[in-house]
Formats: sequence, structure tokens, C-alpha cells
Amino acid sequence: MNYIRNNIWKLYAIRFFHNLIPAYVIERLFWEQRGMTIQMVVYTEIIYAITVVLLEIPTGIIADKWSRKKMIVLEAFFGCLELLILIFATEFWHFAVAIFLAGVGRSAGSGADNALLYDSLLLSGDEQSFEKCLGRLNAWDFSAAILAALSGSLMADLSGFELNYWVSVAGMFVSLCISLMLVEPEVKSKTDSPIAVKEYVAASMSFFKRNYGVCLVLLSAMVTGAALNFIDEFWQLYISRLGVPVIYFGLFSSGLSLLRLPGNILAYRIKKKMSYKAMMSGVVLTIAAGLFYLYAVRGITSLAVIFLICLVSGIIEPAAAGYLHHRIDSSMRATIDSFQSLGLRLMIIITGLGFGWISSKFDIYGGYGFISLICGTFLVYFLISSKHITE
Repeated sequence: MNYIRNNIWKLYAIRFFHNLIPAYVIERLFWEQRGMTIQMVVYTEIIYAITVVLLEIPTGIIADKWSRKKMIVLEAFFGCLELLILIFATEFWHFAVAIFLAGVGRSAGSGADNALLYDSLLLSGDEQSFEKCLGRLNAWDFSAAILAALSGSLMADLSGFELNYWVSVAGMFVSLCISLMLVEPEVKSKTDSPIAVKEYVAASMSFFKRNYGVCLVLLSAMVTGAALNFIDEFWQLYISRLGVPVIYFGLFSSGLSLLRLPGNILAYRIKKKMSYKAMMSGVVLTIAAGLFYLYAVRGITSLAVIFLICLVSGIIEPAAAGYLHHRIDSSMRATIDSFQSLGLRLMIIITGLGFGWISSKFDIYGGYGFISLICGTFLVYFLISSKHITE
């Protein structure tokens, strides 16, 4: 069974090289240099989100019925194509095609990686370590992002922006090669017969109807994930408005990733000390208040607030994913997990339309104020409905 357990370190390596992307630290500046406005960037975000929404559930079903490994391989392959196109992109439609391919790749891997991780642990009799391993998986993610940010800002300062993208292609290619080495674990299902394709969505919806507490926890992850998406995508423009030189972007990006590490690594311990209601509501409150601060203050202290948001947000993904995976059957693990990503993309589409329009009128500050309002409204709903969450 060691070959199954070896999947864990391979997933760590895949995640590391998949996120060793120095292009991200200067991405918005590179896009702006090529003529992409904030409104255009939001349009590409919506294209990405719509692509994921349309493909999320079908690819989850394919992962469950065909192969989680092969879907992870496809994700890395499309990642390579996306980066290659961006190197030569000069028109909006070039960026749109690249982001469409990124959406296809994200859909392919969504649900498949968590499902393969959980079932590898299940076959080893160690499924209770899921949150711990997922947190460490994310830690490798953020470690790669830190290294990429530090090296990326230096490369951009010395050689311009394009070199960052070529190095990013190399990292994604290594991720592709390692993904080919994964071993597909045998699914341990509670059902004796396979579920027909047409029944997957119906069975998934039935699961969520029976488990309102799961829906609420996942909805918390979706709202906070959407809010963090706008921080991750637009912090470069925000801090540039504050007069921060590009040479410091790598340090700032590294800080954003580094501060998410404690929450991811310690999430499995924190959930033993705190109730899900206290944990989730605390994170949502911090993000809502922090984004309002970014809107209202617009000073150098806003940098510390962004760091605080990232610090508390680290516990959300492993906690929410663990809450879900401990309650679902392996035969539909990737499919049901995909619903979380589907909901996140829908949330990004809905909030992105408002964010883009308000940012075009009141710059990035107004956009963050709008997202703060969304988080604050959800917090009220969460506190009213959280009695349904079981520990």
C-alpha cells in the first residue's frame, strides 16, 4: 500500500510546481502594459468563472467515473497552454482564450485532487488526517508562491515582465510530469453498484438538501473565497495606488502567502478547540471589517490590514473541505466536491459584476467597499442560520 501513500508526496510536489509561477507577482502590471484595463480584467474573470461553472460538475462526474489522476494531468496540461498564450498576448481576445483554457484546466482538476487525496488516505486507514494533509498541501502551495514572488519581482526589475512567464511555463511543465506518476486509488464506496451518470447531479442535490449545515459551511467558504479572490487579483493595483514600488511587490506577495500558512497547517487543531460557528463567523467578520478599512482609510496601514485578512483566512479551506469530505461517499467524492468550486465561481460572477462596475466609477477602493458590504450581509445570515451546523 506504500505506492498509494506515495500519492501524498506526489500531490505535494505537483501543488508546489503548479504554483511556482513568478508571473503572478507582476500579472496585473503585465496585463495593463498589454492594454488590459480593470474592466477588461473583470471580464476575463467572468469568462473564467462561467467556464468553470459550465464544466465543474461534468468534470467532477468524469473524475469519479473515469480517473482522478487523468483529470489532474489535464489540469497541468492546460496550465502550460494558458501561460504560453499569455506570453504572446496583445489583444483582449488573446487573454480571453488563455483564461478560458485556465478555466477548463481548473474544472478538470477541481474535486479530483481532494478526492484522490482523501481516498489515498482512506485506503491507508488514515482518513482522519485529511485536514492535516490538505493543510500541508496548501502549505506547499503557499511556499511555492513565496519563492515565485521573491524571485519574480527581482526578475521583473532586472529583465522585464516576459521572463517571468517563461519560468512559469517551466514550473507548470514539471507539475505535468509529476502528475503522470500518480497512482489511481481504488474507490471504497458504500454502494455496491456504480451510479449512472444521469443520477450524479440528482444524488448530489439530494445530499445537500439533507445536510443544510454542510451547505452553510460551504457557503461561508464560497463568500470568503470570493472576497479573497479580489484581494489576490487586484492587490497589485491597490498598493501601486499607495505608491509602493514594484521592487517590493515580491516581498508583499510573499507576506500574503506566508501568513496563510499557519491557518492551513493548524486548521485541524483549531477545529478541535473552536466550534465551526465561532470559527467561520470570526473569519467572515474579519474579512468584512478589513475590506471596509481598505475602502475607507486608503493609507499605508491598509497593508497591515491585508496581511491580517490573509492570516485569518488560512483556516477556511481545510476546515470546510474536511467538514464536507467526512460526510460523503467515495463514489461521488469528486462530483460533490466540485459543487463547492461551482458555487465559488457563481459567487465570483455575481460579485465580480458589481466589483467591476463600482471600480470603474470609484477605482479599486470602491470595489473593496462593495465586497465588504457583501461579506457583512452574509455574516448576519450566517449567525441567524448557524444552529444547523453540527460539530
